[in-house]
Amino acid sequence: MVGEAKYMKSNKYIKYIDLIETSNVYDVAQVTPVTKANTLSKHLKNEIFLKREDLQPVFSFKIRGAYNKLANLKRNGQVKPVIAASAGNHAQGVAFGARSLKLNAFIVMPVTTPAIKVNSVKNYGGKVILKGDTFDEAYDYALKLAKKEGYAFIHPYDDKDVIAGQGTIGKELLEQIDQGIDAIFIPVGGGGLLAGVGTYIKALSPKTKVIGVEPEDAACLKLAIDNKKRLSLKEVGLFADGVAVKQIGEKTFSLIKEWVDDVVTVTVDEMCAAVQDTFQETRTMAEPAGALALAGLKKYVQSRGIKNKRIVAINSGANLNFDRLGHIVERVQLGESKEALLSVKIPEEKGSFRKFCNFLGKRSISEFNYRAEESDEATIFVACRFNNKTGKSKLIKHLRSKGFSPRDLSDNEVAKLHIKHMVGGRAPKTISARGEYIFRVQFPERPGALVDFLDKLSDKFNITLFHYRNQGAAYGRVLVGFESKQENYPKLLKYLAGTGFRFWDETQNSAYKSFLK
Repeated sequence: MVGEAKYMKSNKYIKYIDLIETSNVYDVAQVTPVTKANTLSKHLKNEIFLKREDLQPVFSFKIRGAYNKLANLKRNGQVKPVIAASAGNHAQGVAFGARSLKLNAFIVMPVTTPAIKVNSVKNYGGKVILKGDTFDEAYDYALKLAKKEGYAFIHPYDDKDVIAGQGTIGKELLEQIDQGIDAIFIPVGGGGLLAGVGTYIKALSPKTKVIGVEPEDAACLKLAIDNKKRLSLKEVGLFADGVAVKQIGEKTFSLIKEWVDDVVTVTVDEMCAAVQDTFQETRTMAEPAGALALAGLKKYVQSRGIKNKRIVAINSGANLNFDRLGHIVERVQLGESKEALLSVKIPEEKGSFRKFCNFLGKRSISEFNYRAEESDEATIFVACRFNNKTGKSKLIKHLRSKGFSPRDLSDNEVAKLHIKHMVGGRAPKTISARGEYIFRVQFPERPGALVDFLDKLSDKFNITLFHYRNQGAAYGRVLVGFESKQENYPKLLKYLAGTGFRFWDETQNSAYKSFLK
């Protein structure tokens, strides 16, 4: 059957099929079940299945590739320690596999890694080295240490044995759903999972569509496909940290580019909604990267009106930092387009507040902020939830018919992360007269990080606004205001650049102008 697909004429692909079929992953990995998503199947009018890699011993698919690589090294006489760089799932896979093979494993992790993941690696016998604020820094250090000490480096995705180990998922799927799969959605970081599973699926079931799914802010595969070569993203979003990769792997892309049918990108809100879907179907909590494929499946099927197909999404992992649950829950309804954040101006006169509330009727209000202002108008921040996706447009149309001009802030990140928690505080007239600039700043989140950030800001510019909220993520986010005249703006930019933190000027942000300026 291998010859049925054109690309399989190459010995390269035949080699990978052999590597997958002779893999040693089942020494430690489980043949994970396929769960039918009954509620989603009914809603989307397709047969939807979840491949449950969250049920592996390390709660992610990474045990497959890591162990396959380690087992091959041990067979070839490896006795020295092995080393890997990872902020999470790959680290746990390497540590678990190394312990099973009686190999010592060093795992280099960024100092920003949540304690739950660090402790998991230690519990599996890995020797943790915390180095650098980012994965790239940890990765570079691990390579240097490997070269210096003669350790074997275990790459998280760009390695033939790792790719083959992940490919065993494809073999299982064809055995478990023997009536045929119309499409399979696979999360993409560096491409190891997509390369392994896709190569096997396309070899034995070439009519099955293989579709990669990436976060919009970490779409390195889409960038490579659009440009027909591997390129590096300047920066990546960190919400789905398991797939926060700047450049698709060299080996993985050489496979993927030959047969991938499509690539879907999804938003943070859409991933959060898929985390909820996974919980409703399985009563387990996927990590954002674990729910990525399902988010892509939903978006792809709904946007194209696909019906009556048999479709699989790989639930790739469940190593969720518990602190992030609050943030995920906040964004779920927005991801389903069943909540709207609106800015609405009302006359600053007696009775207007009550009158506006009456116009909202019996709609489900999830947030409401109002404060009287020294002006002819006041601005209200209101969040409403709906039972269906048409609720927002109906509400906006209704408010306009009553003479209001609502502004939709549902896609405004500053509004969702900061403004909604700060509504009601405007700059004093004296500061407004002298000038105020607002910046969004991101810094590595670790104990003492906020104090370090404030120390670096020093007292050169007067801080007029400050909002920080720990999201349980690898990076902290701050909204900060500075008093500054226009002619001093270049000095302010140079001052912020000197802190070493990434920052964005949000002075013209509509949410800031409506509620805080």
